[in-house]
Amino acid sequence: MFEPHAAYPSVIDRPFPLRPADVARGPSGAPGDGSLDGLLAERFGIPRLYGWQREAIDAVLAPPSRVLLVAPTGGGKSLCYQLPAVALGGTSLVLSPLISLMEDQVRALEARGIAATFFASSLPWEENRRRLGQLRAGAYSLVYAAPERLGSDAFLDALAGVRLDLVAVDEAHCIVQWGHDFRPDYLRIGEVLERLAPPRVLACTATATPDARDEIVRQLRFDPDAVTTVLRGFARPNLHLAVREVSGPREARELTRAALADALGAPSSPGGSGIVYAATRKAAERIAEDLREVGWDARPYHAGLPADDRASVSAAFAARTLAVVVATNAFGMGIDRPDVRVVVHAQPPASIEAYYQEVGRAGRDGAPAAGLLLFAGADIALRRRLVASSSDGVAPSPAEVARAWGLFRALLRYVDAGSCRHDFMLRYFGDEAESLGGCGHCDVCREVVALEADDPEALERDGDAIRRALAGVARVKGGAGLQAVAAMLRGERNERVGRLGLDRLSTFGVLEGRGADEVMGILRVSLAAGFLDLTTGDYPMPMVTDLGWRVMRGDLAPRARLPPRLTVPRARSRRRSGASAVAPVALGAVDPLAAARETPLFAALREHRAEVARAAACPAYVVATDRTLAEIAIRRPRSVTDLGEVHGMGPARLARYGEDLLRIVREAGV
Repeated sequence: MFEPHAAYPSVIDRPFPLRPADVARGPSGAPGDGSLDGLLAERFGIPRLYGWQREAIDAVLAPPSRVLLVAPTGGGKSLCYQLPAVALGGTSLVLSPLISLMEDQVRALEARGIAATFFASSLPWEENRRRLGQLRAGAYSLVYAAPERLGSDAFLDALAGVRLDLVAVDEAHCIVQWGHDFRPDYLRIGEVLERLAPPRVLACTATATPDARDEIVRQLRFDPDAVTTVLRGFARPNLHLAVREVSGPREARELTRAALADALGAPSSPGGSGIVYAATRKAAERIAEDLREVGWDARPYHAGLPADDRASVSAAFAARTLAVVVATNAFGMGIDRPDVRVVVHAQPPASIEAYYQEVGRAGRDGAPAAGLLLFAGADIALRRRLVASSSDGVAPSPAEVARAWGLFRALLRYVDAGSCRHDFMLRYFGDEAESLGGCGHCDVCREVVALEADDPEALERDGDAIRRALAGVARVKGGAGLQAVAAMLRGERNERVGRLGLDRLSTFGVLEGRGADEVMGILRVSLAAGFLDLTTGDYPMPMVTDLGWRVMRGDLAPRARLPPRLTVPRARSRRRSGASAVAPVALGAVDPLAAARETPLFAALREHRAEVARAAACPAYVVATDRTLAEIAIRRPRSVTDLGEVHGMGPARLARYGEDLLRIVREAGV
């Protein structure tokens, strides 16, 4: 049997056996009593685990175990392999993509008296040889390694010669070939796991959709039926999320300056730090220069800078001698500064996964922080070009382009979200258990409150605007871009509209009276909902999808609503002379949601909502929106499960108001 190295007594010497059930539960939990909680307090100085951490650790400690942990950056994933590693007493391997992160974690572990080391290409030959000797002797409880070390037979032979209790794959999303942080060296891991056959494997990531999770499981060669997935901790209610539409780079820079000032105070004495993300290196350089001109201590960071410059920026930011970094997505993994008060995306990133990971670097100390995403109409075409551009001289395949574009389209749905942004994120990542039922402080929640108070009917009229926009796109038949289509819908007569003959279409001016930004917003909602798509190429053209045709013809009520600021006005202006009217049949039948508002059941539901809201001293929308009540009147749900399928009825609303809403339906006798 393996014996721990004498220089580091393991928990085998402690008064409890290494049976996972005993380790996980332990006796009383007091420090030094031999339980997992006691070990946590004694060796790590942490009083207790989060529920999801204990769930993950319990799963890891029950071999043979294959565990996938999906939890947000900065939430405490590293403890889910560090604590078991110390408790098990053998050697645990941690595969990590960042040398700086490995160095930081090893330094922190050694300060706690835990034997740890790391292997990376940066080590001198003699030091690497010395550490290999110590590894063979079982001197280390935790061994960190960059994935390229898996190509070394000497390293693998050393691991094969010790009792390898656990392998942890950190930043496991790097194995996803179509992910935003793909690392080719991660593709070796599955083969190495089969060779070493450790009894426990834990894969950790902060951002993984269901498709990405399936890819991680496949690449690591796990048995899909034997994987325990722990997905928790995505709720970040201290983050105040917002999206702002801008006209272009100049307005984006102005709002970036304002966001930094709001969150940090004066540039001369900032209260915390900020990160600004840009889509391109050129934009990062330009924004950093703009911020320096108004007094901010800001430096750019991107892959085109010399390695020494990047290291200098990272070190200064970590040491709190640099207040603001303006970066591409090259700046990210391993950044763990707790006082980041604001993250601004001056341009949208490639995906929701990338956005959540980047904005999640704000507010890790639990104090309020802001996440602002800026978005210009031109950013759609920019991202379309970026997803189709070559990387390292190798052009992406059509499948890769389609997959990347699908990820960005998901981000568009977040941009145009008509409900709480936090709940949108939780639904996207599958963390329904933590749904907030409306955070109350994101921009959408604030706007919904204002809209409900100002015009309760507004939310019911969005469907008509969407159908009109779809009819306009259908008439254009892929012959014009988004800007020209928007101008046509507004009834704007300009050179491009005339040259393309768009002013002769029956849909010319069907959204007259709305501003250019508003009409572009309606088109983006349709893109985000899948009613429209864009053709490939340098000049993407909007086209109506099969789903969009069903919506436009009235066969299907749109499952998307416009952001409150884009709601169709109550009074509609007259169309310009010379434009023919659009027949109602072309735009679909009467919206079923609008018809539902005339039913006795809807009236009873509204009366009940008003009583509940008065008793709770809260706005009516907190209980349910008019759209939710109208959909209940249509669906007439009989169970909590049925009610959960209604738009706007998240877990929190179901728990608080579900039974009473079902009672109203039953009492209505329908």
